[in-house]
Amino acid sequence: MSTDQVPTPHATAEQVEAAWQDPKLANVLYHDWEAGTYDEKWSISYDERCIDYAAGRFRLATGWDGRPYGHALELGCGTGFFLLNLMQAGVAEKGSVTDLSPGMVQAALRNAEHLGLPVDGKVADAETIPYPDDTFDLVVGHAVLHHIPDVEQALREVLRVLEPGGRFVFAGEPTTVGDAYARRLSRWTWKAATTVTKLGPLQGWRRPQAELDESSRAAALEAVVDIHTFDPAELERMAERAGAREVRAVTEELTAAMLGWPVRTFEAAVPPGKLGWNWAMFAYHSWQRLSKLDAALGRVVPRAWFYNALISGTKAR
Repeated sequence: MSTDQVPTPHATAEQVEAAWQDPKLANVLYHDWEAGTYDEKWSISYDERCIDYAAGRFRLATGWDGRPYGHALELGCGTGFFLLNLMQAGVAEKGSVTDLSPGMVQAALRNAEHLGLPVDGKVADAETIPYPDDTFDLVVGHAVLHHIPDVEQALREVLRVLEPGGRFVFAGEPTTVGDAYARRLSRWTWKAATTVTKLGPLQGWRRPQAELDESSRAAALEAVVDIHTFDPAELERMAERAGAREVRAVTEELTAAMLGWPVRTFEAAVPPGKLGWNWAMFAYHSWQRLSKLDAALGRVVPRAWFYNALISGTKAR
């Protein structure tokens, strides 16, 4: 990463104001802001729990047969959650990461170094990926497409940098229906948690007001960086217009999302470490149980009603 591409972890009021009119600036500011605490905020780890989660999403999207891909790129890498855990699961042997946020690229490379994984990285715009044609066997991303202004152009770039016959997999994209109920649940949970913890006996469960204000400022930017929601059928058509073959969109998380979003919002409202390991295991195992229920519901409930969309496809040979 170039030395002049440095993160800006604390956006000024002027920068936030400018970001309302510039989604790409908003993405840089918001994700630089979040880079240092992102893994904690979203309960991201690089152990068996998240390795299984990442590999499970990959299998759901592609029906992966267990053979490793040679060189994989993660687009909009964040802290490297998806690619690094996929590499640990044996999905890819070598990795590259890109993100519009310098802070996130730095965090992903630190995580890769800590895990001993062969990964390089670049600060890059997904609409103009800075790699030559036919470079990668696999391109992945998690919760990234909805941040990109021109998704179809980004998919064309993905296909350009893929080897003929190479595959892309994007997971964690919000559906239009799912996003509507998730945001409502989050707002209600945030209001309830920050109000109830003002009461005397519960004040130890409340983050300092300055941190809550900081979270609110970050949430304001989040409203700008979350540009799209997707109908699964339209997402398939978008990938096909970009030139992809063997395109398939699947969805997951209905009841699991109705639990997951309030849980994550509550976690953001209380001091770090306050909830402990037992809470983390409760949240994770509850998500697992509800995900099994959702898999059964998927046979009768329209796919557009689920929260997460996953899209995969290949480049023509």
